[in-house]
Amino acid sequence: MLSKSQISLITSLQHKKFRHQHNLFIVEGHKSVIEFAQSSYRLEAIYYTPEFSSKLLKLSNKINFQEISVVDMARISCLKTPPGVLALVNIPVSPLLDYSLLKEKFSLALDGVQDPGNMGTIIRTADWFGIGHIICSDDTVDVYNPKVVQATMGSLSRVKIHYTSLADTLPALQLNIFGALLNGENIYNTTFGTEGILIMGNEGNGIRPQIQEVINTPVTIPQAGKAESLNVAMATAIFCSEICRNTLK
Repeated sequence: MLSKSQISLITSLQHKKFRHQHNLFIVEGHKSVIEFAQSSYRLEAIYYTPEFSSKLLKLSNKINFQEISVVDMARISCLKTPPGVLALVNIPVSPLLDYSLLKEKFSLALDGVQDPGNMGTIIRTADWFGIGHIICSDDTVDVYNPKVVQATMGSLSRVKIHYTSLADTLPALQLNIFGALLNGENIYNTTFGTEGILIMGNEGNGIRPQIQEVINTPVTIPQAGKAESLNVAMATAIFCSEICRNTLK
């Protein structure tokens, strides 16, 4: 049975202030927990309902395991239908961002993306296309928000996230910087090369003017129909697909 203090701690992690105060975030679901347990992340504790007791046997015995009731799981879960396994995971220290981490590959930069679902989908998309680093403006949604973590479906365990001032950091990396803009070059005519950074902007306002100034190559997805716009996560997937097609030629 969970104590009141345990329940209070775990539920407080739904808020950014307490996640960073305790240096912990929540991962839910058997598959996602397994992926984090097998990654470089350090798990503080795993809570599980009886039906999952045999499915967690291969994980490290250094993790604090606690079997709890379905009722207690419902108390600590962020989801309407608790999946039966919940882990507390330590927030890692992000490495200093420099060219050595990003050379000979493509990375994403996000300027003020706010929706947790979009953020999680972008991380999952990056993982699918082999993009290992995402550089975020300081006001981009917190990657350890439970809704973001859930939407990544475990991909957060493989994609490194960096929060920084884009205006200061991106030019210093000395990479070709592509930016998703309406008046950009048609992506199907663009030579992306084998390394660079693609900037995606805020859902409503796009890329801020001061960040647009660091872009070397504005690019756009040509419109063939009448839809007003594309969701930023969907647009990111299209850009990543085209970048990957170019690099795999």
